[in-house]
Amino acid sequence: MSEQNDAPKIHALADVASPHIGPRTRIWQFCVVLAGARIGADCNINAQVLIENEVVIGDRVTVKSGVQLWDGLRVEDDVFIGPNATFTNDRTPRSRQYPAEFQTITLERGASIGANATILGGVRIGAGAMIGAGSVVTRDVPPGELWVGNPARSRGPAPAPWVKSEEA
Repeated sequence: MSEQNDAPKIHALADVASPHIGPRTRIWQFCVVLAGARIGADCNINAQVLIENEVVIGDRVTVKSGVQLWDGLRVEDDVFIGPNATFTNDRTPRSRQYPAEFQTITLERGASIGANATILGGVRIGAGAMIGAGSVVTRDVPPGELWVGNPARSRGPAPAPWVKSEEA
């Protein structure tokens, strides 16, 4: 693949201030990416996504529409973030009163966050874990588990990733 084809694809109606966008990443219309954000290779950032300065996104990550990624979020490789998922970084927010440091949320490699799920600050979602749509995650999720509900609780192992067979 030529270097020109490796360039990120940024829609003309996106506002991307960060120079740290990996090769082949696509950023769609009406997105805002602040200058300090770091986005890896082969990502797909759907329409109407906000990414703040202190956000780090790995490779092959999908962020669906209507998601805001606030300072302190760490997203490892191969993560899926469903539409309108919500992340918080301050458990006691007040207008114009900022914490000395925002809470960190870590989404480990291969985690999946369902549509409209809410992840509270300070939480770690383990590798390969899956969070069901609409769930509210208030504490760490171990690797490979499926969590659903409000507050979210374990429902056993996460479904195995679907792999297309050679015969299909």
